[in-house]
Amino acid sequence: MESQVVEYKESWRDEYLKWICGFANAQGGTLYIGINDKGEVVGVDDAKRLLEDIPNKTKNALGILVDIQLLEHNGKTFLKIDVEPSSYPINFKGEYHIRSGATKQVLQGPALTHFLLKRTGLKWDAIPVDNFTYADLDIESFNIFRREALRSKRMTKEDLDCSNEELLDKLNLTVDGKLKRAAVLLFHRDPEKMITGCYTKIGMFNKEADILYMDEVHGSLMIQADRVLDLLYQKYLKAYITYEKFTRVETYPFPKSAVREAIYNALVHSDWSASCPIQIRVEDDVLYISNNCVLADGWTAETFLASHKSLQLNPDIANTFFRAGYIEAWGRGIEKMCKACREYEAPEPVYLVHPYDLMLRFDAAPAVLPFIEDERRKYEWSRIPRNAEVTDKVTEKVASKVASKVASKVVRKVTGKAADILREMAKNPNVTIAELTIIISMSNAGVRKIIGQMKSDGLIRRVGPDKGGHWEVIDSDK
Repeated sequence: MESQVVEYKESWRDEYLKWICGFANAQGGTLYIGINDKGEVVGVDDAKRLLEDIPNKTKNALGILVDIQLLEHNGKTFLKIDVEPSSYPINFKGEYHIRSGATKQVLQGPALTHFLLKRTGLKWDAIPVDNFTYADLDIESFNIFRREALRSKRMTKEDLDCSNEELLDKLNLTVDGKLKRAAVLLFHRDPEKMITGCYTKIGMFNKEADILYMDEVHGSLMIQADRVLDLLYQKYLKAYITYEKFTRVETYPFPKSAVREAIYNALVHSDWSASCPIQIRVEDDVLYISNNCVLADGWTAETFLASHKSLQLNPDIANTFFRAGYIEAWGRGIEKMCKACREYEAPEPVYLVHPYDLMLRFDAAPAVLPFIEDERRKYEWSRIPRNAEVTDKVTEKVASKVASKVASKVVRKVTGKAADILREMAKNPNVTIAELTIIISMSNAGVRKIIGQMKSDGLIRRVGPDKGGHWEVIDSDK
């Protein structure tokens, strides 16, 4: 059976040097010639000639040696080619192939960059850069780091009481007096001068996949870590209000501690060489956080959710975030997110793994779903044109979309301005008479007269005082 380390071919073609290249760039493996995809020996012609040709072609094209054997099964001969993993990158006619699972892939773009760096023992964020000096770095970013490192107690006041140049040296962010890429990303006010796309993008979407509004958070990774979460919870996520006796309780759809951990992980582990920003997509009941990444061979969504060692794409960035108290050092971030969701009585996050990006999905806590559905009903009401006669046809359309008994049983009982007022009260029970006069272009006395008539007809009632109370649309058929 074909696998990460086994491949079957019925006959030899020179293009199979790509498969040998792929094995050498991965974990090594075995290529069988004369066996079909089902693992059945079908035999191979000119086996003795191939015993000489294949090693020579492999040496000339790839610069490596392979072990080749002539074997026999039920009177049919086949070849077994064993390929050892190479300690340096192997290419075939300028292309770098690698074995991944049971397939061969051509490395390109960021994946190729990280592969070559890995084989040379370097990480992308550790490469020193020219044209950037200590004087180019941002004071506010250093202040944020010092504040958080001291608060988390990952560094002492004595550790932090030094120049910015000395601090970078303590964090291992310099090489021979030059700044590493990590130093620029972490502490430069505009890291996009070095690498395009180093920012975070947030967008609010409705259920029709239309974007309603968006923001971009630019600046150093320290600035982004300091601001993205606050922007998300202050502008994009709505807290739903309940009361426990006299205590006001605000419940957000997603646990803040889990989302914070996800944002920090994305900033640390993003493949910034891909020049693609972190993207946060917000909907009423779901939140997506995605970033480019290069995963270890064989890693899946299940790997992330199971116990695993910490594999750091950007170890220098990760170390600085650890010192600031933003992340753990032992790969416990996912465990912490799952625990936070369980304690919040929300679904655990779901990982969606793609070839070159990773997406994390949070689903809203069940406790807030009724509030979200109520907001959606209000939104659908707001889309009905004002000042329109509410006919049975329009009412049926609203009823099917909003599933509202008020729409199907109450609104159809009135027309004209009365229907406009009723719609506004259903959409916003706290609407005032003064606001109604502006919304429907009618005098104060006229609005009061219609409201009085609807009260007499049993269509609405006022709950609470004039100030601080609200309107309630009555389903008289209950």
